[in-house]
Amino acid sequence: MSEAKAAQATVVSVGAGGNLASWARHHRTVAVDSLRRLLASWVNSLLTWLVIGIALALPAMMYVLLGNVSSVSAGFGGKPRVTLFLVESGVSAGERLRAEIAALAEVTDVRYISAAEALDDFEQRSEFEGVLETLDENPLPAVIVVTPVADQVEALVDRFGADERIDSVLVDLAWVERLLLLVRLAESIVSWMALFFALGVFLITGNTIRLAIESRRTEIEVVKLVGGTDAFVRRPFLYLGFWYGAGGALAAVLLVELSLLWLHGPIEAVMGAYGSAFAVTGLGVPGALTLFAAGIVLGVAGAWLAVNRHLSQIEPG
Repeated sequence: MSEAKAAQATVVSVGAGGNLASWARHHRTVAVDSLRRLLASWVNSLLTWLVIGIALALPAMMYVLLGNVSSVSAGFGGKPRVTLFLVESGVSAGERLRAEIAALAEVTDVRYISAAEALDDFEQRSEFEGVLETLDENPLPAVIVVTPVADQVEALVDRFGADERIDSVLVDLAWVERLLLLVRLAESIVSWMALFFALGVFLITGNTIRLAIESRRTEIEVVKLVGGTDAFVRRPFLYLGFWYGAGGALAAVLLVELSLLWLHGPIEAVMGAYGSAFAVTGLGVPGALTLFAAGIVLGVAGAWLAVNRHLSQIEPG
């Protein structure tokens, strides 16, 4: 847009300020014009989109990988479990105790294994079938396997230990605590990474908009000279920030999905070696929409800061 046309557009905008249709039409025109400006210098725009995309893709990729690792841990029994060895081997007594435990709010799952089932499973998994047949009675006790809420393990262990119907309680608390600490540490690291990279996107967009403002200084002075308001002058640069954020988010989604596609084969090969039919999951629609929202918000916020800081320094004279 030339300086004369910019001035004319400003006057028309001021005259039609009370018309909602004109206001919406002007926003649409500015949005399209901002996108055209970016596409006119597509090499520079593409480089900026890639930089923003990489900054958004790295924490997003970490979140996706962390989610996949969590699902793998769950598939391999990563949830803490408490094994209760019962004093009595009777099925009816074991089922009554199982029902009592299942009613507890601190418990998510309960499974009763009778002494006979435990013996059958042991015979299938060992080479002592002939030896076990020579025994007069089943040496294995009945067992109840409890899956508690993660932060209620110690309380349940104390409760079960005081129950006279339970001979002993087996739980690897150290392993459970290490697992929870590692997951929390990974979540904290990814959250801090996301914060730092979000700040990077904010600063990249702000600096890019600052350069755009300097390149259009003369045009801004003319618009202000004929009565253009700061809001009118600010609008094209906010849409530039919008397009930078949206384009960067699109690049981030593509980078994440391409990376997962490249890693899909090796990850499935490793999981297959452990007998797990594991399928890598990507961002999905909610993750992609979240990434787009984050990119747009950071882009517009960076543009807003840059415009408010530098626009006051440009006055017609």
